[in-house]
Amino acid sequence: MSTPEWREKFSDARVRRGRPPAELTKVSTTIRLDADILDAFRAGGAGWQSRINAALREWLRNQPTNPKQG
Repeated sequence: MSTPEWREKFSDARVRRGRPPAELTKVSTTIRLDADILDAFRAGGAGWQSRINAALREWLRNQPTNPKQG
């Protein structure tokens, strides 16, 4: 059984679960991709969705009409 000292410490401790909140959150969406494109990204293993996001961001960065460029 815990001593009163430890019980007090545990009762005062803040519980933190999961990741800390991100500054920029992502939006869940549905997108249709060609099977070969999806297979290629998935073949790279975990993080395939983040790699698709990075590829789209790079494409957007290279667009001449992008108002966020620069």
